[in-house]
Amino acid sequence: MKDIMGMMGKIKEMQERMQAVQAELEALECEGQSGGGLVKVTLNGKGEMRRVAIDPSLLKPDEAEILEDLIVAASQDAKSKTETIAQDKLSSVTGGLPLPPGMKLF
Repeated sequence: MKDIMGMMGKIKEMQERMQAVQAELEALECEGQSGGGLVKVTLNGKGEMRRVAIDPSLLKPDEAEILEDLIVAASQDAKSKTETIAQDKLSSVTGGLPLPPGMKLF
């Protein structure tokens, strides 16, 4: 019975740390860039887009497709950075144990 109580305490502690990490990730902002910094996209730690900055030199009607591609690339760059930071933070809570594929904690 003592082992179960100890395990329950550890689970509760892990849940509290996970909630703290989730709040930290929500406040986190990562910027992705493309086109040599001409397009910048900022995402929060949950992958939600917060800002888009476009250099005025790209705002030409005949270059709309290029601009669209650069926005997508900058968004993917920011998402990749966000996922890396989230994995690092979550692995500190789980003690480095890998999570099953597809399991999301936020």
